[in-house]
Amino acid sequence: MAQTASTMLALGTIAPDFALTDVASGNTVRRDDFRGKKALLVMFICAHCPFVRHIETELAKLGKDYAAQPLAIVAISSNDATTHPADSPAGLKQQTETFGFGFPYLYDETQSVAKAYDAACTPDFYLFDAGFHLVYRGQFDASRPGNGVSVTGKDLRAAIDLALAGKPVPTDQNPSIGCNIKWKA
Repeated sequence: MAQTASTMLALGTIAPDFALTDVASGNTVRRDDFRGKKALLVMFICAHCPFVRHIETELAKLGKDYAAQPLAIVAISSNDATTHPADSPAGLKQQTETFGFGFPYLYDETQSVAKAYDAACTPDFYLFDAGFHLVYRGQFDASRPGNGVSVTGKDLRAAIDLALAGKPVPTDQNPSIGCNIKWKA
């Protein structure tokens, strides 16, 4: 299993705009739909990657735990569904239903959104403040498939809690590790 690290986009970067279809509802979801929230979490995930599959249950729990908070969460899959059919909208919808994701799950067919975010791997996490400035990009936690570390989401949760409290997020952040984005040829 090849490991790719996130690119660690510069802190302070403004969240690139997007308008993508939610695989569950069929509705178009835009970045600006989340204006007025204290924070926006953008997650690049997919259905087939062992690194994402390792944390799926905890991702669903994260969504439930913060549902009443002023945090917007959106997941995006940008993988080429031609080479990875599990990552097609139908596969993503099945993943949403299986794990009970309580957040929109968007399909980036053109891969333009992944490129705008400089996403490199799945999972890749980007947390923005109320002004859509990047305050955290990094790992969910130190758990990886097979390393024996419990999946808790502690790194991401700590950043979310600070952002929601209006406090600065420490800049010493560890990159996420996962499968590379499956780019179209």
